Amino acid sequence: MTDEKMEMEMAEVGTSLVSSEVKTPPARPPNKFERVFQPCLGELVGTAFFVFIGCVSVIENVENVGRLQPALVHGLAVAVLVACMAEISGSHFNPPFTLAIFLCGGLDTYMVIPYLACQLVGGVLGAAMAKAMTSMENYTKAQGAAFALLQSNGEIGRALFAEVAMTCLITMVLLLGAVNVKTRNPMVPFMVGCTVIFNILAGGDISGTCMNPARAFGPALVSNYWTYHWVYWVGPIAGGLIAALLVRLLLGDRKMRLILK
Repeated sequence: MTDEKMEMEMAEVGTSLVSSEVKTPPARPPNKFERVFQPCLGELVGTAFFVFIGCVSVIENVENVGRLQPALVHGLAVAVLVACMAEISGSHFNPPFTLAIFLCGGLDTYMVIPYLACQLVGGVLGAAMAKAMTSMENYTKAQGAAFALLQSNGEIGRALFAEVAMTCLITMVLLLGAVNVKTRNPMVPFMVGCTVIFNILAGGDISGTCMNPARAFGPALVSNYWTYHWVYWVGPIAGGLIAALLVRLLLGDRKMRLILK
């Protein structure tokens, strides 16, 4: 009887060890490094490599630069980096993205300024890396991959509208794919990368399709090329804010919307 009782107890223990009801210990809450410093580092590194790859693709293709090559390079780079860094920083790499995500409740207030600073520093580092890697002849011909397409005041209106519209579109894709609960999609890195590609293919000859002040600021600072540089701040930031308003007021789910709940 004693042996039978022991076997029954052992059987019960064995069953409990493989049971789905076994509770795993709660995950450790993130420490300060993981909450603050690691995300900022992710933004700096991600932005630096995005700008680096994008600049090199333009500089080294300067003789034959077409829209397809920079479109593919920028889009694929964004997709890979977003997928890699998503669980570290959220993979913004772009000031308008950070502002829009903050306005939609996806980022704490105390992280906004550090994110923006890290993105701009990352843009400068990426542009400097591109300059160090490429020949001076190609670098000079390409203006260091700065946005040098605009040459007259008559082009500003179209370019500004293009930057607003295209940044609004890509920011909306990001917000609906990653922040809005009802429409979240695990394919968001692919979606954002594809949007970069077809935006550059569509508007590359109008404004250069920047959509990212960090991508414009880094090369402009390193190459000292500032002609119409403000367009690539005003347009993308306005586009990002419009996208945030659309999601907050009309397109978001009930929790996201501020009106018409």
